[in-house]
Amino acid sequence: MTIAPDLLRGKKIALGVSGSISAYKSAEIVRLFIKAGAEVRVVMSDAAQKFITPLTLETLSRRTVLVEGGESWASDHNHIGLAHWADLLLIAPASAHTINKLANGLADNLLTQSALAFAGPKLLAPAANTQMLHNPITQGSLKMLNLSGFELIATQSKELACQSVGDGALAEPIQIFFAAARALLKEPFWEDRRVIVTGGGTVEKIDDVRYLSNFSSGKMASALATALYLRGADVNLIATRKEEVLPPIHTIDVTGTQEMFEYLEESVRIAKKGKLSKPSLMHQEQISLIQKRPFLFMAAAVSDYVPRYPQHGKLKKSDLGASWSLELEQNIDILSDLGKEGITTVAFKAEMDAANAHQNATALLDAKRVDAVCLNLLEGTKSFGTEIHQIDFITRSQTQILPKADKLTLALHLLDAAKRLEA
Repeated sequence: MTIAPDLLRGKKIALGVSGSISAYKSAEIVRLFIKAGAEVRVVMSDAAQKFITPLTLETLSRRTVLVEGGESWASDHNHIGLAHWADLLLIAPASAHTINKLANGLADNLLTQSALAFAGPKLLAPAANTQMLHNPITQGSLKMLNLSGFELIATQSKELACQSVGDGALAEPIQIFFAAARALLKEPFWEDRRVIVTGGGTVEKIDDVRYLSNFSSGKMASALATALYLRGADVNLIATRKEEVLPPIHTIDVTGTQEMFEYLEESVRIAKKGKLSKPSLMHQEQISLIQKRPFLFMAAAVSDYVPRYPQHGKLKKSDLGASWSLELEQNIDILSDLGKEGITTVAFKAEMDAANAHQNATALLDAKRVDAVCLNLLEGTKSFGTEIHQIDFITRSQTQILPKADKLTLALHLLDAAKRLEA
């Protein structure tokens, strides 16, 4: 997944680094933020400096690192100034020692002082030995921090620095980046809204080693699912192909059209279900059903035809002869057959006929009973799998030409356009 260079432009992130062997990964975290256009300032505990030098993080962030003995009260290079400056506080890695101090409100170093002074969104990425992390005291501290406004980024289970295998490894830097970006970019419209995205070209079996498919890479669907995650949505990606690195969204891997249709039907049914709101602590009102209208983005390239007689095993060339006529039949039409009542649906249409592309795409609004169509004008096979993309967003009332951009940026523009479907 290509990170858009302006994704976090204008955002200010304070990164706290505590004493953990995984502190070396903080350099990659800073690099990802800077690459996305954010400003980053780092505060380090004394213990963190045993694992990575302030100079490394200063070089990457282009900002002086806040360390003990380095505060200045003639500028904002101090824990209060940092807390006022930042839009987001991220502590990664957060050692068991730091976690337990934070939970008890202790502020005996610049990192914990900065955290105590910060009033905005706070993220915590723990990293510790399995027994230290799962010690009831640490677990109690994590629960207290979660109740106190810290969002926790889940650890990994893998071989740790102590050479034991278990839970406690720091989340991958890209996943920490995604969590921080979501905290900064989420919007009330998309937050907690259930959204389904389909992607990739369907694979239709000829025999057990051959198939019919198309060149669709699934990259646009992956970018769209990522953009929805960043905006705060509850995302389900159903795809035949997708990006290897995605944020922590629900994904369903499928192959053929029939399998995609079955999972899609079930996903739509679940998306339409309401969810329970929490009762007020002040007034124990009756729990009510609250549900934002779900969305479906049908970005998959579904085969128009499938083999009439798919075979088991491998068809041998010697049996087929010098020529082979493969009999095809028309495939099911997922968008036409799917029950779309109660779900806002956006279809995708790929065209090569520039003269008639808009007319063909507009016809889908009624033919498929959808709310909008994303028109993608292709220039042959070279258009597939590219990083730069362009879409016309077509509704019954207007056509909006979205700016040509990398797919993640384009997906964010697409979500802005899609919000108006509920206006």
